[in-house]
Amino acid sequence: MEIIKEPIPGLWLLKPKVFADHRGHFYESYRADFFSQKGLEIDFVQDNQSLSNKGIVRGLHFQAPPHAQDKLVRVVAGAVLDVVVDIRKGLPTYGQSFAVELTAENFLIMFIPKGFAHGFATLNDKTIFQYKCSDYYAPSAEGGILWNSPSLNIQWGIEQPVLSEKDTKHKEFTDFVSPF
Repeated sequence: MEIIKEPIPGLWLLKPKVFADHRGHFYESYRADFFSQKGLEIDFVQDNQSLSNKGIVRGLHFQAPPHAQDKLVRVVAGAVLDVVVDIRKGLPTYGQSFAVELTAENFLIMFIPKGFAHGFATLNDKTIFQYKCSDYYAPSAEGGILWNSPSLNIQWGIEQPVLSEKDTKHKEFTDFVSPF
């Protein structure tokens, strides 16, 4: 595995070494020693998986301290536009976003540290999205930012996304008070 891009400090786009032949492929999607060698000791405690059809937007979500989560995300089937926003107050990158296409074919993995809001738009039907989390889901700590906040200017590439009711009610980024 290698870090191929660090668009915002601490946010890593990773590429695993993929072994492919006529039978299919194999790769390691996570290695604790890789992160340890980079100075991160992370205990992932929960794995999540979602299935979504094309045109779904989920996000922008985060968990506030003391239940903030590091996440390691990837696509197992299909494709997403994966989006993060830096919500770490006091940093010069506060409010910056980064988007990348994660697909079952490109094998890209993103490490998202605590202090980022995260969301994705599904680009194919039957997209399976997996993520490892460093803390358990805690409803009392969940938060969000309006997915289409004008001040963030995120280009989702979907005109009429399907959203959860909860995701339509988050605050616009300019009205958001970060807990980080």
